[in-house]
Amino acid sequence: MKLNSTVLLTLSLLTLMLGAGSVSAFLGFDVGSKALKGVTAPDARPTSKFASGKANNQQHGGLTLLKEEEILKIVKSRIDGKVKAAKSKQSEDEDEETSSSEKKAEEKKPQEVAEEKPRPGFPISSENGKVTLSVQSARYSGGALLLKVKMQNKGADSVHFLYSFLDVTDDKGRTLSASADGLPAELPANGPTFSGTVSIPTALLDDVKRISLALTDYPAQKLRLEVSNIPVEK
Repeated sequence: MKLNSTVLLTLSLLTLMLGAGSVSAFLGFDVGSKALKGVTAPDARPTSKFASGKANNQQHGGLTLLKEEEILKIVKSRIDGKVKAAKSKQSEDEDEETSSSEKKAEEKKPQEVAEEKPRPGFPISSENGKVTLSVQSARYSGGALLLKVKMQNKGADSVHFLYSFLDVTDDKGRTLSASADGLPAELPANGPTFSGTVSIPTALLDDVKRISLALTDYPAQKLRLEVSNIPVEK
């Protein structure tokens, strides 16, 4: 009787253990299934990866290659644009330079007119044998005294001059260095009026108030033209 009770108790324990194990296994399987829900195995096929990658590249707007003709057209249009821009800039610069030169010329004209305005006492003339030498004006410019001179021959014979023989003296009797420009070597008979300039360095005129010019014909030296008391005071 005692042996039967022990066997029955043992069978009951085994039954409970089996039941508990079954319940635990079921619960574990259920939890694991829920945890792995939505997880899929990776696709190891190369063709699938290539197709997938190609699809992704198409979705993101993949690289498109231009034809050689299109590239050349683009490059040519850019070069033409730069050349036109450079020519336009050069044209603008030339227009600005021309405008600036014109403005400077316009600004300079009134000044030149003012410099050419005769001083009181001009013109001063000398005549000999129907040949006339006259000093029209005197002005200082560029480190020199500039005398505007006119000459005319109303005689019947032509007259020759050598302006290296031009004699210039100050009011103290000192000889001054001078140069003539624009005056003719020959005054024709009954000819027109000729204009020129006699230039004297300013450094020689610091304490000078008046100067005189004297010129003889060459080589005959038959006539002498002399203009005296030309005012040059600054």
